[in-house]
Amino acid sequence: MDKVRQVVRQELVASQLTAHVPAAPARILDVGCGQGSQTIRLARSGHQVTGLDASERMLDACRSALAGEDEATRQRVRLVTGDGHAAVETFGADAFDVVLCHGVLMYLPDPTPLLRALIGTVTPGGMLSVLARNGDALALRPALLGNWTQAKDALTAPATYVNRLGIEARADRFDDMVANLQSVGVDVEQWYGVRALTDALPDGAPPADMELILTCEELAGRTDPYRRIAALLHFIGRVGSAR
Repeated sequence: MDKVRQVVRQELVASQLTAHVPAAPARILDVGCGQGSQTIRLARSGHQVTGLDASERMLDACRSALAGEDEATRQRVRLVTGDGHAAVETFGADAFDVVLCHGVLMYLPDPTPLLRALIGTVTPGGMLSVLARNGDALALRPALLGNWTQAKDALTAPATYVNRLGIEARADRFDDMVANLQSVGVDVEQWYGVRALTDALPDGAPPADMELILTCEELAGRTDPYRRIAALLHFIGRVGSAR
């Protein structure tokens, strides 16, 4: 997780969450928690965090990272192997104050069933945080890297792409994502861009001016028109009582 693009993603998302997550100790579900970047950060802040992932390998990585934390932080984390589509069956209704769904929707053909399942676990008035690939900005990275064939495909084809790991994935256009959230009973309170300026940076360790990079990214991520062309869109939604 030392690549500059990953650092930008995790730092910006953590900063953006801070403005919206309720005071500790909130009950938080991190769906697709992976190596636990946000899970562990939130547990350090005093929240009770459940990390859910279908990959036992990812959960093992999270356990390894968690082993370096203090006892109080470790006690606030529960890791569960499973699929978010079965969240209500696994955890029960209204089990959480906050649900995070970061970097998951791009691997699903349709985001709506998962979103509907997840909000069933959120108490009315609770918060849903969604991080999705921006389908309105797919041509930017290949164009900035000089890959004009890929840029043309992104401009003329459906919102799909192949990520840097070689995995085929899907992106969500801004208006479609807002409509999907509203259709399952979630009102978007705020949204941000993530990696508006740094998505085409080469892989590698963070440079010496990382703090300045993060400052620029944070400003761009809440300023139009920059946030509209960010690689990732971060939605903060409020779950209504009529779900």
